[in-house]
Amino acid sequence: MLHGLDPAEMPADAIEVGRVADAWGIKGWFKVLPYSANPEALFSSKRWFLLPTERGKQTFDGCVKIAIKEAKEHSDSVVACAHELDDRNAAEALRGARIFISRSSFPTAGEDEYYWVDLIGLSVLNRQGDSMGTVRELLSTGPQTVLVLDFEQDGKTQERMIPFVSAYVDGVDLATRVIRVDWLADY
Repeated sequence: MLHGLDPAEMPADAIEVGRVADAWGIKGWFKVLPYSANPEALFSSKRWFLLPTERGKQTFDGCVKIAIKEAKEHSDSVVACAHELDDRNAAEALRGARIFISRSSFPTAGEDEYYWVDLIGLSVLNRQGDSMGTVRELLSTGPQTVLVLDFEQDGKTQERMIPFVSAYVDGVDLATRVIRVDWLADY
């Protein structure tokens, strides 16, 4: 077990938000590769939950919780330091660890802004009331995000893609778990 890290229970609403790339500097800082281009959740949460990497040297077992002192942007990544880590060796021991944050710790999304994780699993209906499918994932194509839906046709699961832009999306209702779109089934 890595010294100073206590076992913790993963929160039920935990979302994987990045991984530890390597140590950064000599005072226990470490470099994080965030899974989001806008890693606000990493900055807003002061408690991160870590799981060891599936491959490579295991330096800790199971889930551990670290208390973040500071996290900030640096180049194309994020660097952070935790109260439990005070030197480079301790930070290096986290290399490859998967970082999870409680969904309840995410900052509140702005009007007409949504976390991708909140859209996955939502039903999509068109203006005619037809089911377009269920959101399986989202893709960033650069200029826009695309909803990737699964739907059943002739007893087989098919895939449909709809741009997640105001020209096609009439609204998102997280409470009812429905996205309404201006899209026909034969597009």
